[in-house]
Amino acid sequence: MTDTEKTCADKPVALVTGGAGGIGAACCQALCDKGFCVAIHFRKSAEPAQKLLAELQDRDGSGFLLQADLASAEQIDAMVNEIKKQAGRVDVLVNNAGFTLNDMILTMKLDDFDVQRSVGRGAWYLTKRVLRVFMFRRASGRIINISSVVGHTGNAGQIPYTMEKAATDAMTKSLAKELAGKNILVNSVAPGFIDTDMTEALPEDIRGQILSAVPLGRMGRPEEVAEVVGFLATGASYIQGSVVHVNGGMYGG
Repeated sequence: MTDTEKTCADKPVALVTGGAGGIGAACCQALCDKGFCVAIHFRKSAEPAQKLLAELQDRDGSGFLLQADLASAEQIDAMVNEIKKQAGRVDVLVNNAGFTLNDMILTMKLDDFDVQRSVGRGAWYLTKRVLRVFMFRRASGRIINISSVVGHTGNAGQIPYTMEKAATDAMTKSLAKELAGKNILVNSVAPGFIDTDMTEALPEDIRGQILSAVPLGRMGRPEEVAEVVGFLATGASYIQGSVVHVNGGMYGG
């Protein structure tokens, strides 16, 4: 038995992609608090991921780290094999990993478009592998896809990103139908503008424009998104194929 198997023994396992910072890290903390052994995926952010794992362990939680580029099917396969070796199960998959390459349509390069769209491809393939290797065999599971309000409202200069997020919610609804009767629930959480490194870098005038459109008058906190993820991971037994909006009232779906 590995050290990870000892720390994860008798615990459900939650895999959070892009778990090293922002909304992903908040989801890892929330799921740890709910008793999950947390598999923290990262692509490049090794130091923040290690720091987060130490924080979970300081709170008497458990988990382990996984590094992979989700644009690579081979690295996804290797990650799934590592989870099988380390923990033997995945009860909750949170497809959170993402980034945005911003540019207007007339100046964005085709290669940038393809890089952006590779995120959705990776989430689709990882979901397929987790279903086949873990969830179907246990006849249970929860899949929670992190999308975005801009997948519903659109946003200038972010066409590939908004397409990706709209596709994420479409995948949620289609997969929920494919899994009918399988005891596996699939839902999306669509955050609005959340106070993360990405939004902190916005110019003050842009932040002001955003806040003027939010009835609650402030950015959301990563923990407020993670609260909803934790609910979908452990309760919400009659919610399936839904998009839960967390945006301070700026869009109701």
